[in-house]
Amino acid sequence: MALSRRTLLGLATGVPVSAALAACGSSGPGKSSGATYWYLNGQPQEGVRASAVEAFNKAHPKEQIEDFTFQNDAYKTKIKTAIGAGKAPTIIWGWGGGTLRTYAKAGQVEDLTSWFDEHSEVKKRLLPSSFAAATVDGRIYAMPCETVQPIILYYNKKVFEQVGVEPPKSWDDIMALVPRFNAKGIAPFSLGGQSQWTNMMWLEFLFDRIGGPELFQAIIEGEKNAWSNPDAITALTKVQELVEARGFIKGFSSITADSNADQALLYTGRAAMMLHGAWSYGIQQARGGDFVPSGALGYMNFPPVEGGKGDPGNTVGNPAQYLSISSKADAKQKKVAKDYLATGVLQDAEVKRWIDNGSVPIRLGTEKLLAASKSADFLQFTYDIATKAKVFGQSWDQALTPTPAATMLDNIVKLFQLSVTPKQFAENLNAVTGK
Repeated sequence: MALSRRTLLGLATGVPVSAALAACGSSGPGKSSGATYWYLNGQPQEGVRASAVEAFNKAHPKEQIEDFTFQNDAYKTKIKTAIGAGKAPTIIWGWGGGTLRTYAKAGQVEDLTSWFDEHSEVKKRLLPSSFAAATVDGRIYAMPCETVQPIILYYNKKVFEQVGVEPPKSWDDIMALVPRFNAKGIAPFSLGGQSQWTNMMWLEFLFDRIGGPELFQAIIEGEKNAWSNPDAITALTKVQELVEARGFIKGFSSITADSNADQALLYTGRAAMMLHGAWSYGIQQARGGDFVPSGALGYMNFPPVEGGKGDPGNTVGNPAQYLSISSKADAKQKKVAKDYLATGVLQDAEVKRWIDNGSVPIRLGTEKLLAASKSADFLQFTYDIATKAKVFGQSWDQALTPTPAATMLDNIVKLFQLSVTPKQFAENLNAVTGK
């Protein structure tokens, strides 16, 4: 079912998708069992999620799910508030990691370990690596779903040809490209800096490339003064050097990722490069006119930093997305949710839609479908990064528990605005690390 623009505008405010689906032949919320599901809006991902719910509702007329959608940044606050108040949706969409750990420790989400033991066929069809961020102290509290999403360095081939330069092979190359693009009135990098986590991706790679994965692992483990490690200070300094060199689009601090304005800057040629998630490909494919079909979109893994300890094959991002079940839900709601996990998630139609949108689903055995896609080159590139990386680091704002994650995001904004020094940044983060 194609959702109209008017419907999508309604969804942005949290209107239930199922209310729209009711007009298209679904049972709608009136016949719902009371099971609810919150997830992110924004196309093309939202359409895949909505279609999976619609298919489940059609196949289970007595077990209906009512779904609600929210913008990324708003959702992160809204879902934590709802869970904390004991008013969570039945099915909770998330990123796993530190936030899930907090929910699990507080008894706010169901322990699904025994359910997965009883439904081993469900677990066996998903990428094994996707379960790490779903696991807390050896117990599984979420079902991995959707797609693998490494962070990728995108570039506009037409702009590179226009300026007469080659894609960067090192951090030094990046810094050398900055004045070349600025001299032509082209921003070296697009950045939706108001969204905070977009800035974070730069530090994730610099920490990895300079200090190796052990650098951030020490932070996750609460090692005292871990943020003050000399390699961390070097990484923090390098990102400020890039800001000072006018590496990012003017006014980046007022651009939001939710608006996709950062994507538009790349495909319209106003910016030469952009560091963003694998999901960005589908957005550019859907919105960029002939940009992707014409072969103008280039992509690569983040380059090495000279003298760095990190493996240039490593990546960061989201190993998957995750569905948890609220412990506050009643028995009937929990049954509907578990039936959805077993028979509604990553079924054949959903897998095909993710691939058509330029994404790599976490279901095993999709290689032939990936190879047959119109986006085969990009999908193979994404699949290779995700499966060959020795370390696939989880996004920091999800790997950390909520309090240090919030402090980190606030300070990253200040770092990019040059209102704190690397040393001050490290001191502010050390104060909340391991607590």
